[in-house]
Formats: sequence, C-alpha cells, structure tokens
Amino acid sequence: MSDRRPTVVAATGNRHKLVELRRLLGQAFHVVGLEDLDPPPTTWQQRPDEVEESGATFLENARIKALHASRHQDRPVVADDSGLVVDALGGRPGICSARHGGPGLTDRDRWERVLSEMAGVPARHRTARYVAAVVLAHRGEVLAEGQGVVEGSVLEAPRGSGGFGYDPVFFVTELGLGMAEISAAEKDRVSHRARAIAALLRQRPDLGC
Repeated sequence: MSDRRPTVVAATGNRHKLVELRRLLGQAFHVVGLEDLDPPPTTWQQRPDEVEESGATFLENARIKALHASRHQDRPVVADDSGLVVDALGGRPGICSARHGGPGLTDRDRWERVLSEMAGVPARHRTARYVAAVVLAHRGEVLAEGQGVVEGSVLEAPRGSGGFGYDPVFFVTELGLGMAEISAAEKDRVSHRARAIAALLRQRPDLGC
C-alpha cells in the first residue's frame, strides 16, 4: 500500500530533534531530514539550521527558520525553536538555549553551566519551564503554527539517561520525574514539543500538494 501522507522537511540539524519530529508528526506527515534533500542545503546560500535566529521569541525564530527553508525548495517545511526558561536566571537561557555558554559546547556543557549558575538556589526558587514553538511553512508562507509549555524546575544534579538538551536537569512537575527519566512514549505525551505540534495539527493545515 502506498504512503499517502504528505511529505514535509524538518528544518533542523539536530538529529535528536529530527527523531522526535518524526515520531510526533508521523501520523500526519512523512518527515524527511535536510540530508534527504536533492539538491542538498549545502548548495543554498545558508542552511536553515545556520540562519540567524534574530527573533525575540521562540515563535519568531521558528518562523524565521521555516520560511527560510521553504523558499529554497518546493516541499513544505516544519521548523521548531525551543528551550529552557529559568525564573531564577531571569528567563535565561531562553531563546539562547542552544547557544548558552557560546559556540562549540555539548549538551552536557550547557546543562552543567546552568547547574553552576543555579548553585545555592533553594528548591522553591528553581522553577523553570520548557517552551517550544513549531511552524509549518510552504513557499514563503506560514500555514500553521503551535506553541507548547511544560512546567517544572531545575534539578540540583542530573537524573536519568534519556532525552537530550537540558533533559537531564529538568524535573517535570506533573510527572514527578526528570525529563531524562521517562520513556520516549511518555515524553511524546507531555513534552513542550509534543504540545506545540498538537496545537499545530489542530489547525488541520492544508499543504496543497
């Protein structure tokens, strides 16, 4: 039986995020990565995962990435921008989550930096949230978008072996577990990205292709 799902391009260079997008969007779309494109993004003036994220919000940055990629090839594009917002740090790392601490750092380097910045902060003041924005665009036009939030706090030490990004140091309040302690199926139910994509899909976007 042929696959009748529309194909969309995930405009991300993060392989972990690509895996999640494929799981979360799989019922509605066939998701391909940048490496599947022909010609490849290396022929573009700027890859979508390298475009300047000049927006002031997660949603603005997701739009920038989705629209950029949608203008360089014919398939619809989905892009996300997400990160950790920590109250005790004045909202940092926020939209700079993927760049927190500077270029060339690993996920571990970044969450260790957050733990260092939070040293001595009592449990009641370690509140934080994961925020995600997802945008679907086609040929320079936004078709649908969604945002999602999951409330929690910053742990005092990493817990669990799953997930990626700041997951090892993020505690999910509603589950009573760290994000890196839960299964992929549970994460797909409660995560900020899952909620953003659910909001996007509720708009029933027409890809027109």
